Amino acid sequence: MAAQPYMRVENLVKRFGPFTALGGVTLEVYPGEVHALLGDNGAGKSTLIKTLAGVHEPTEGQIFIEGQPVNFRSPRDASNAGIGTVYQDLAVNPLMSVTRNFFMGRELTTAWGALRMSEMDRITHDEMLKIGIDISDPTQAVGTMSGGQRQTLAIARAIYFGAKVLILDEPTSALGQKQQMEVLKTIKRVNNRGDIAIIFITHNEIHSRLVGDRFTFLALGKVIGAGKSEDISDVEMRRLMSGGVEMGDLKQELAAI
Repeated sequence: MAAQPYMRVENLVKRFGPFTALGGVTLEVYPGEVHALLGDNGAGKSTLIKTLAGVHEPTEGQIFIEGQPVNFRSPRDASNAGIGTVYQDLAVNPLMSVTRNFFMGRELTTAWGALRMSEMDRITHDEMLKIGIDISDPTQAVGTMSGGQRQTLAIARAIYFGAKVLILDEPTSALGQKQQMEVLKTIKRVNNRGDIAIIFITHNEIHSRLVGDRFTFLALGKVIGAGKSEDISDVEMRRLMSGGVEMGDLKQELAAI
């Protein structure tokens, strides 16, 4: 594991008018680690990743990349700093080919403007193969691919275009069990490279245990627990997943009704 984090977030605050969505979040993201970000709906996960991805500017706090303070005023700023985000909707066009989706907005062209399709097809095939998906025909429509393969396409695209921190927003949600395993295998293959930090946002305790090296738990915009996988017991994980509420407290509340 790297001695220094690629990204560090210190006391990040994000307010929308009088509402505080993030109340001072601090975390570190290391190359060669999967950092699982967990929490219930409304915990602040989406606001945090959108702030890291340059969609929102923080109200307070600081983001550091390789020890240097950065200010993201747009997603392009974050991308230029090596932050690649794969959202749940994936931003793919099912009617277009795998290759055209891979290079969407970044197409390779000749000096006179023609698309270098053969070269793009080869790169698309090779980059997806590196993380475990063998697309024999990159000219096929993305709509013919499984959900797991589409996730791999989006991940391979982010890595090829320079992501050093890969943010995965609920990548296994709305997938069947077999496709979920495809995505988890892809995450492990990327992690095994050792040069990319992964932030894995999930509600799934089992999935986070299978691939997570480090955990941060959010509730109501604040960090309520954090640590390495081996330092957090299953009992403690379930408590933190529920927002830090003890089962006994819930039973007392219900008994009082």
